[in-house]
Amino acid sequence: SELIKPYLGSKYRLTEVPQNLVFHISKHSGPVNEIQWCPVREQSHMLLSASMDKTIKVWDAVDAGCCLKTYSCHYCAVRAAQWSSCGRRILSGGFDSMLHLTDVETGKQIFSSQNEFRISTLKFYPTDSNIFICGGFSPEVKAWDIRNCKVIRVYKAAVQQTLDILFLPEGKEFLTSTDAVSRDSADRTIIAWDFQSAAKISNQIFHERYTCPSLTVHPRESVFAAQTNGNYVALFSSQRPYRINKKKRYEGHKVEGFAVGCEFSPDGTLVVTGSSDGKVFFYNYHTARVIRTLSAHREACVSATFHPVLPSLLATCDWAGEIKIWQ
Repeated sequence: SELIKPYLGSKYRLTEVPQNLVFHISKHSGPVNEIQWCPVREQSHMLLSASMDKTIKVWDAVDAGCCLKTYSCHYCAVRAAQWSSCGRRILSGGFDSMLHLTDVETGKQIFSSQNEFRISTLKFYPTDSNIFICGGFSPEVKAWDIRNCKVIRVYKAAVQQTLDILFLPEGKEFLTSTDAVSRDSADRTIIAWDFQSAAKISNQIFHERYTCPSLTVHPRESVFAAQTNGNYVALFSSQRPYRINKKKRYEGHKVEGFAVGCEFSPDGTLVVTGSSDGKVFFYNYHTARVIRTLSAHREACVSATFHPVLPSLLATCDWAGEIKIWQ
């Protein structure tokens, strides 16, 4: 993209709150579950979306606002999709319990496997994109190796469902957020795991009785954030013993049972989250105050994600199947 080229050589500049709608994209016929910018900086005009309409789409979301390709490898809702680090492959999992690794150019499946449970989240290992972890409607989380189509590790938690997975920097440890709804659920809402040994490091991280549909790590500081169904984003240390920051809570938006995502801006100065009333909330990371709200969608806004290269360019998606680009 000609728009991205001038920014490739320079350091990311300060993120400002987007003001204007650039593109209104609407080609999905069901709710959009997830959106992600291509991680390869030179190809970051591409935006990936996964939808309940059983499709994955790739968009030119910077220059044209048009759909480049549609992939229909799943026969049920696609709950999770991720770019590989090289930007040439897309890993996806859905309610058909299928896992697919799709070649972006040809649309062919490089890897396909039937999983034992419906998938709600998956993440590539940070330093090796032959390995990924997936979780869903099961007490187990699995690590797969794409090269031999085998499960290499199983992480066992006494819960009903895994909602999200977050690798901590370097990938030695990762977190899972779970749908633990028993009386002592506060013990197991967020679990920290050792990736190599599959041992539980801690399940005493978040003690409030809310599930956390989304986890995200700060780009510069040793902290991570968890979206909670208590209508606030909680902040934690990303180093053991992963203590919660009791002085900072990002409140004001609504979650109400939707898997609403949250994230930090690439420079780490803002926290951005969708809201079940269709708004996008921008918080000052340091003060936890709301800087601005954007009336982005009519239906629940489930994801808002900043572009990795272009400052202040934001993609949002909603429960009506719409994607919007803001700047």
